[in-house]
Amino acid sequence: MASAGDVRSRQLGVALVAASAICWSTAGLFVRVANLDSATLIFWSSVSACLALLIICAAQVRGELIRQISIIGTPEILYIFISTLNTTSYVIALNSTSVANVMTIYASLPFAATIAAFFLLKERVSKRFLLSGGTAMLGVAITAGAVGTANDIFGLIAAFMMTSCFAVQLVLAKRYPKMDILLITALSAGVSAVLFLPFADLVSSTRTQLLGGVLYGIIPLAVGLPLVLAGGRRVKSGEAAFITMLDVVLGPIWVWLFFGERPTDYALVGGAIVLGSVGWYLSKETEPSTVS
Repeated sequence: MASAGDVRSRQLGVALVAASAICWSTAGLFVRVANLDSATLIFWSSVSACLALLIICAAQVRGELIRQISIIGTPEILYIFISTLNTTSYVIALNSTSVANVMTIYASLPFAATIAAFFLLKERVSKRFLLSGGTAMLGVAITAGAVGTANDIFGLIAAFMMTSCFAVQLVLAKRYPKMDILLITALSAGVSAVLFLPFADLVSSTRTQLLGGVLYGIIPLAVGLPLVLAGGRRVKSGEAAFITMLDVVLGPIWVWLFFGERPTDYALVGGAIVLGSVGWYLSKETEPSTVS
Protein backbone atom coordinates (compact mmCIF):
# COMPACT_ATOMS: atom_id res chain seq x y z
CA MET A 1 0.00 0.00 0.00
CA ALA A 2 1.30 3.45 -0.90
CA SER A 3 2.19 5.79 1.97
CA ALA A 4 0.48 9.14 2.47
CA GLY A 5 3.63 10.86 1.24
CA ASP A 6 3.63 8.79 -1.94
CA VAL A 7 -0.02 9.61 -2.57
CA ARG A 8 0.59 13.35 -2.10
CA SER A 9 3.62 13.21 -4.35
CA ARG A 10 1.61 11.48 -7.07
CA GLN A 11 -1.25 13.98 -6.72
CA LEU A 12 1.18 16.87 -7.09
CA GLY A 13 2.72 15.17 -10.10
CA VAL A 14 -0.68 14.74 -11.75
CA ALA A 15 -1.53 18.41 -11.11
CA LEU A 16 1.78 19.62 -12.54
CA VAL A 17 1.46 17.49 -15.66
CA ALA A 18 -2.16 18.59 -16.20
CA ALA A 19 -1.20 22.26 -15.85
CA SER A 20 1.59 21.77 -18.35
CA ALA A 21 -0.84 20.22 -20.82
CA ILE A 22 -3.02 23.33 -20.68
CA CYS A 23 0.02 25.53 -21.35
CA TRP A 24 1.27 23.25 -24.11
CA SER A 25 -2.14 23.23 -25.79
CA THR A 26 -1.71 26.92 -26.68
CA ALA A 27 1.28 26.18 -28.93
CA GLY A 28 -0.76 25.76 -32.09
CA LEU A 29 -2.72 28.92 -31.35
CA PHE A 30 0.41 31.04 -30.98
CA VAL A 31 1.98 29.48 -34.08
CA ARG A 32 -1.09 30.57 -36.04
CA VAL A 33 -0.96 34.05 -34.47
CA ALA A 34 2.71 34.40 -35.41
CA ASN A 35 2.22 33.12 -38.97
CA LEU A 36 6.00 33.05 -39.49
CA ASP A 37 8.30 30.71 -41.36
CA SER A 38 9.72 27.94 -39.20
CA ALA A 39 13.22 29.37 -38.80
CA THR A 40 11.99 32.81 -37.74
CA LEU A 41 9.43 31.38 -35.35
CA ILE A 42 11.95 29.03 -33.76
CA PHE A 43 14.37 31.93 -33.30
CA TRP A 44 11.94 34.33 -31.59
CA SER A 45 10.27 31.67 -29.46
CA SER A 46 13.65 30.27 -28.40
CA VAL A 47 14.99 33.70 -27.47
CA SER A 48 11.94 34.47 -25.33
CA ALA A 49 11.97 31.03 -23.68
CA CYS A 50 15.70 31.24 -22.98
CA LEU A 51 15.50 34.70 -21.40
CA ALA A 52 12.42 33.87 -19.31
CA LEU A 53 13.95 30.69 -17.95
CA LEU A 54 17.35 32.24 -17.29
CA ILE A 55 15.69 34.98 -15.23
CA ILE A 56 13.94 32.33 -13.13
CA CYS A 57 17.15 30.32 -12.76
CA ALA A 58 19.16 33.39 -11.77
CA ALA A 59 16.63 34.22 -9.06
CA GLN A 60 16.79 30.67 -7.72
CA VAL A 61 20.56 30.21 -7.56
CA ARG A 62 21.39 33.81 -6.55
CA GLY A 63 24.69 34.56 -8.20
CA GLU A 64 25.58 30.95 -8.96
CA LEU A 65 24.15 30.80 -12.49
CA ILE A 66 27.51 30.70 -14.29
CA ARG A 67 28.80 28.00 -11.96
CA GLN A 68 25.66 25.94 -12.47
CA ILE A 69 26.11 26.15 -16.23
CA SER A 70 29.78 25.17 -15.96
CA ILE A 71 29.07 21.90 -14.12
CA ILE A 72 26.54 20.39 -16.50
CA GLY A 73 27.46 16.88 -17.57
CA THR A 74 26.72 14.32 -20.25
CA PRO A 75 23.04 13.74 -19.31
CA GLU A 76 22.37 17.48 -19.52
CA ILE A 77 24.13 17.78 -22.87
CA LEU A 78 22.12 14.85 -24.21
CA TYR A 79 18.93 16.44 -22.94
CA ILE A 80 19.79 19.76 -24.61
CA PHE A 81 20.40 18.01 -27.93
CA ILE A 82 17.11 16.08 -27.78
CA SER A 83 15.15 19.13 -26.62
CA THR A 84 16.48 21.14 -29.56
CA LEU A 85 15.26 18.43 -31.94
CA ASN A 86 11.91 18.43 -30.14
CA THR A 87 11.41 22.19 -30.49
CA THR A 88 12.43 22.22 -34.13
CA SER A 89 10.25 19.27 -35.08
CA TYR A 90 7.20 20.70 -33.32
CA VAL A 91 7.31 24.02 -35.13
CA ILE A 92 7.87 22.32 -38.48
CA ALA A 93 4.95 19.97 -37.81
CA LEU A 94 2.57 22.79 -36.90
CA ASN A 95 3.62 24.80 -39.95
CA SER A 96 3.15 21.82 -42.27
CA THR A 97 -0.17 20.25 -41.26
CA SER A 98 -3.21 20.95 -39.10
CA VAL A 99 -3.00 21.29 -35.34
CA ALA A 100 -5.50 18.43 -35.00
CA ASN A 101 -3.24 16.10 -37.00
CA VAL A 102 -0.19 17.03 -34.94
CA MET A 103 -2.06 16.60 -31.65
CA THR A 104 -3.37 13.19 -32.61
CA ILE A 105 0.12 11.96 -33.51
CA TYR A 106 1.33 13.43 -30.24
CA ALA A 107 -1.16 11.09 -28.58
CA SER A 108 1.28 8.26 -29.24
CA LEU A 109 3.51 9.77 -26.52
CA PRO A 110 2.38 7.24 -23.88
CA PHE A 111 3.65 4.38 -26.02
CA ALA A 112 6.94 6.10 -26.74
CA ALA A 113 7.48 7.10 -23.10
CA THR A 114 6.55 3.71 -21.72
CA ILE A 115 8.74 1.82 -24.17
CA ALA A 116 11.67 4.10 -23.37
CA ALA A 117 11.07 3.72 -19.63
CA PHE A 118 10.75 -0.06 -19.97
CA PHE A 119 14.17 -0.34 -21.57
CA LEU A 120 16.00 2.45 -19.72
CA LEU A 121 14.34 2.47 -16.29
CA LYS A 122 13.01 -1.11 -16.12
CA GLU A 123 9.52 0.23 -15.32
CA ARG A 124 6.78 -2.35 -15.53
CA VAL A 125 3.98 -1.97 -18.05
CA SER A 126 0.41 -2.64 -16.89
CA LYS A 127 -1.95 -4.78 -18.92
CA ARG A 128 -4.53 -2.01 -18.65
CA PHE A 129 -2.04 0.39 -20.19
CA LEU A 130 -1.30 -1.97 -23.06
CA LEU A 131 -4.99 -2.37 -23.86
CA SER A 132 -5.85 1.32 -23.66
CA GLY A 133 -2.65 2.30 -25.44
CA GLY A 134 -3.38 -0.10 -28.27
CA THR A 135 -6.82 1.44 -28.66
CA ALA A 136 -5.27 4.91 -28.72
CA MET A 137 -2.94 3.85 -31.50
CA LEU A 138 -5.98 2.89 -33.57
CA GLY A 139 -7.09 6.51 -33.35
CA VAL A 140 -3.65 7.67 -34.43
CA ALA A 141 -3.76 5.31 -37.40
CA ILE A 142 -7.15 6.64 -38.51
CA THR A 143 -5.83 10.20 -38.50
CA ALA A 144 -2.54 9.37 -40.20
CA GLY A 145 -4.24 7.29 -42.87
CA ALA A 146 -6.36 10.21 -44.06
CA VAL A 147 -3.64 12.75 -44.93
CA GLY A 148 -3.90 14.09 -48.44
CA THR A 149 -0.86 16.23 -49.28
CA ALA A 150 2.91 16.02 -49.19
CA ASN A 151 2.96 18.80 -46.59
CA ASP A 152 0.64 16.77 -44.37
CA ILE A 153 2.90 13.74 -44.63
CA PHE A 154 5.97 15.85 -43.85
CA GLY A 155 4.14 17.39 -40.90
CA LEU A 156 3.21 13.98 -39.52
CA ILE A 157 6.80 12.78 -39.79
CA ALA A 158 7.93 15.88 -37.89
CA ALA A 159 5.20 15.24 -35.30
CA PHE A 160 6.44 11.69 -34.76
CA MET A 161 9.97 13.03 -34.32
CA MET A 162 8.76 15.58 -31.78
CA THR A 163 6.81 12.94 -29.87
CA SER A 164 9.77 10.56 -29.73
CA CYS A 165 12.08 13.31 -28.47
CA PHE A 166 9.60 14.36 -25.81
CA ALA A 167 9.31 10.77 -24.59
CA VAL A 168 13.08 10.51 -24.15
CA GLN A 169 13.09 13.84 -22.29
CA LEU A 170 10.51 12.47 -19.83
CA VAL A 171 12.62 9.40 -19.20
CA LEU A 172 15.87 11.36 -18.87
CA ALA A 173 14.26 13.67 -16.31
CA LYS A 174 13.23 10.67 -14.24
CA ARG A 175 16.51 8.80 -14.71
CA TYR A 176 18.53 11.83 -13.58
CA PRO A 177 16.36 13.57 -10.96
CA LYS A 178 19.12 16.01 -9.97
CA MET A 179 19.16 17.66 -13.38
CA ASP A 180 18.16 21.32 -13.28
CA ILE A 181 15.29 21.15 -15.77
CA LEU A 182 14.76 24.91 -15.93
CA LEU A 183 18.41 25.61 -16.63
CA ILE A 184 18.93 22.98 -19.29
CA THR A 185 15.65 23.92 -20.97
CA ALA A 186 16.92 27.51 -21.09
CA LEU A 187 20.22 26.36 -22.57
CA SER A 188 18.39 24.24 -25.12
CA ALA A 189 16.35 27.26 -26.18
CA GLY A 190 19.54 29.28 -26.46
CA VAL A 191 21.09 26.63 -28.70
CA SER A 192 18.00 26.66 -30.92
CA ALA A 193 18.13 30.46 -31.20
CA VAL A 194 21.79 30.41 -32.24
CA LEU A 195 21.26 27.61 -34.76
CA PHE A 196 18.35 29.30 -36.51
CA LEU A 197 19.55 32.92 -36.34
CA PRO A 198 21.25 32.75 -39.78
CA PHE A 199 17.98 31.60 -41.38
CA ALA A 200 15.55 33.89 -39.55
CA ASP A 201 13.93 36.97 -41.06
CA LEU A 202 14.32 39.56 -38.30
CA VAL A 203 13.08 42.64 -40.15
CA SER A 204 9.77 41.76 -41.82
CA SER A 205 7.74 40.57 -38.83
CA THR A 206 4.80 42.64 -37.60
CA ARG A 207 4.14 43.36 -33.93
CA THR A 208 1.38 40.75 -33.87
CA GLN A 209 3.70 38.16 -35.38
CA LEU A 210 6.41 38.96 -32.86
CA LEU A 211 3.89 38.73 -30.02
CA GLY A 212 2.78 35.32 -31.23
CA GLY A 213 6.38 34.12 -31.43
CA VAL A 214 7.25 35.43 -27.98
CA LEU A 215 4.15 33.97 -26.34
CA TYR A 216 4.83 30.64 -28.02
CA GLY A 217 8.24 30.65 -26.37
CA ILE A 218 7.05 31.67 -22.92
CA ILE A 219 3.79 29.81 -22.28
CA PRO A 220 4.20 26.36 -23.89
CA LEU A 221 8.01 26.21 -23.62
CA ALA A 222 9.17 28.29 -20.64
CA VAL A 223 6.21 27.30 -18.46
CA GLY A 224 4.70 24.13 -19.88
CA LEU A 225 7.77 22.01 -20.48
CA PRO A 226 9.39 22.44 -17.04
CA LEU A 227 6.02 21.69 -15.43
CA VAL A 228 5.55 18.39 -17.23
CA LEU A 229 9.11 17.29 -16.57
CA ALA A 230 8.90 18.16 -12.87
CA GLY A 231 5.55 16.40 -12.59
CA GLY A 232 6.80 13.44 -14.60
CA ARG A 233 9.31 12.65 -11.85
CA ARG A 234 6.45 11.95 -9.45
CA VAL A 235 4.37 9.62 -11.61
CA LYS A 236 5.13 6.78 -14.01
CA SER A 237 6.41 7.89 -17.38
CA GLY A 238 3.49 6.31 -19.21
CA GLU A 239 0.96 7.85 -16.84
CA ALA A 240 2.49 11.31 -17.25
CA ALA A 241 2.28 10.89 -20.99
CA PHE A 242 -1.39 9.92 -20.74
CA ILE A 243 -2.30 12.96 -18.64
CA THR A 244 -0.73 15.28 -21.20
CA MET A 245 -3.33 14.03 -23.67
CA LEU A 246 -5.49 16.90 -22.41
CA ASP A 247 -3.40 18.84 -24.91
CA VAL A 248 -4.86 16.72 -27.71
CA VAL A 249 -8.33 18.08 -26.95
CA LEU A 250 -7.54 21.70 -26.20
CA GLY A 251 -4.99 22.37 -28.95
CA PRO A 252 -7.39 21.92 -31.89
CA ILE A 253 -10.17 23.70 -29.99
CA TRP A 254 -8.15 26.93 -29.66
CA VAL A 255 -7.37 27.17 -33.39
CA TRP A 256 -10.92 26.14 -34.28
CA LEU A 257 -12.37 28.93 -32.13
CA PHE A 258 -9.93 31.68 -33.12
CA PHE A 259 -8.93 30.75 -36.68
CA GLY A 260 -11.70 28.51 -37.96
CA GLU A 261 -9.26 25.63 -38.48
CA ARG A 262 -11.79 22.83 -38.28
CA PRO A 263 -10.41 19.33 -37.74
CA THR A 264 -11.22 16.78 -40.42
CA ASP A 265 -13.78 14.09 -39.66
CA TYR A 266 -10.95 11.55 -39.54
CA ALA A 267 -9.06 13.66 -37.01
CA LEU A 268 -12.20 14.00 -34.89
CA VAL A 269 -12.84 10.25 -34.92
CA GLY A 270 -9.19 9.46 -34.25
CA GLY A 271 -8.99 12.01 -31.46
CA ALA A 272 -12.18 10.70 -29.84
CA ILE A 273 -10.79 7.16 -29.80
CA VAL A 274 -7.53 8.36 -28.26
CA LEU A 275 -9.25 10.40 -25.57
CA GLY A 276 -11.70 7.62 -24.77
CA SER A 277 -8.84 5.22 -24.14
CA VAL A 278 -7.07 7.78 -21.98
CA GLY A 279 -10.19 8.40 -19.89
CA TRP A 280 -10.71 4.67 -19.39
CA TYR A 281 -7.11 4.18 -18.30
CA LEU A 282 -7.17 7.03 -15.79
CA SER A 283 -10.60 6.10 -14.39
CA LYS A 284 -9.11 3.27 -12.32
CA GLU A 285 -6.92 4.46 -9.48
CA THR A 286 -5.92 1.04 -8.18
CA GLU A 287 -2.77 -0.51 -9.62
CA PRO A 288 -3.62 -3.20 -12.16
CA SER A 289 -1.63 -6.35 -12.70
CA THR A 290 1.62 -5.81 -14.55
CA VAL A 291 3.82 -7.58 -17.00
CA SER A 292 7.59 -7.29 -16.98
